[in-house]
Amino acid sequence: MSTETTPATAGAQRPTTVKPVVQPGDRIFAGLAKGAGILILVVLAGVAAFLVAEAAPAFTAPATDIPGGAGFVAYVVPLIFGTLLAAVIALVIATPLAVAVALFITHYAPRRIAQALGYVVDLLAAVPSIVYGLWGAWTLAPATVPLMRWLEANLGFIPLFAGPVSATGRTMLVAGVVLAVMILPIITAVAREVFLQTPRLHEEAALALGATRWEMIRMAVLPFGRSGIISGAMLGLGRALGETMAVAIVLSVSGGITFNLIGNGNPSTIAANIALQFPEASGLGVNVLIASGLVLFLITLAVNSLARYIVNRRREFSGAN
Repeated sequence: MSTETTPATAGAQRPTTVKPVVQPGDRIFAGLAKGAGILILVVLAGVAAFLVAEAAPAFTAPATDIPGGAGFVAYVVPLIFGTLLAAVIALVIATPLAVAVALFITHYAPRRIAQALGYVVDLLAAVPSIVYGLWGAWTLAPATVPLMRWLEANLGFIPLFAGPVSATGRTMLVAGVVLAVMILPIITAVAREVFLQTPRLHEEAALALGATRWEMIRMAVLPFGRSGIISGAMLGLGRALGETMAVAIVLSVSGGITFNLIGNGNPSTIAANIALQFPEASGLGVNVLIASGLVLFLITLAVNSLARYIVNRRREFSGAN
C-alpha cells in the first residue's frame, strides 16, 4: 500500500498555528493599562458614592429647612438653568470660532504663522481661570456696556436683550463670552488634529475635479472631521459646565430664572454657587451644596454620554475607505 500524500489529502491538512510569544514587558504594560482603567472606575464610583451619601439629608429634609424655604427642587432649578444658559452661550460663540481658527491653521496659514498661532491658542488653555475672571469683570464687562445699550435699543423686543442694561456690565452675556474664550483652545486643538488627519487623496481628488479650496474643505475636510468637532465641542461644554471662579467673579447674581442676558438679574451657576456659599455653610447647608454638586455631576455625565453616543454613530465613517 502506497503511503504517498495525495494532493487532496495535503489540501485537507490544516496548517499548524504558532502562538505568539508574549514578552514580559507586554504583560506588564497590559497589566498597568488594565489597572489604570479599573482605578478610574473605582475613583468615579467613590466620588458618586460620596455625593449620594452626603446629599441624602438634603433630599429628605423638610422644605422649610432648605435655603429659600421652598425645598431642594426650587433651590436647585435656577442654578441648573444658569449653568446650562452660560454653557450654551459659550458653546454657541466658541464652536464656530474654534472651527474657523483650526481651518486657518491647517489649510490657509503659512507654516510658520500656523505654528506660532497654534502655540498661542494652546497657551490660552494654560491661563488660570481666575485671570479670565478678573479680565472679564474689570475689562470686558465695562467695555460691553455700550454694546448692551445698543442691543436694548434695537433688539429690545427679543427677551434676550429686553434690559434694563446693567450699569456694571457684569451680566450673563459677559460670563458666556468669558467661558467661550476659556473653552476655545480645547475645541480648536481637537478640531485641528482631526483636520490634519483628513486623507490627502480626498483633498487632491476634490481639487483635481475643479473645486476651490473652500469647496474642498466643505466636501472633504468638514465631513471627515465632523465627529472630532462634536467631541471637541462636548469637551468644551464639560469645561464650561464646571467652571467656578471665572463665573463667580464676573457674574452679578440676583437669583431667579430669566432669559435676559444684559440685565441686573442673573441666575447663578451650580459651581459658582458652591464656591461662594461653601465657606459659610454648616449643617444641612453643606448637604444642600453637595446635593447640588451631585446634580452637576449627573449633568456632566449625561453630556459626556451624549457625546460618546454621537461619536460612536459616526465611527463607521472612515476617510481611508
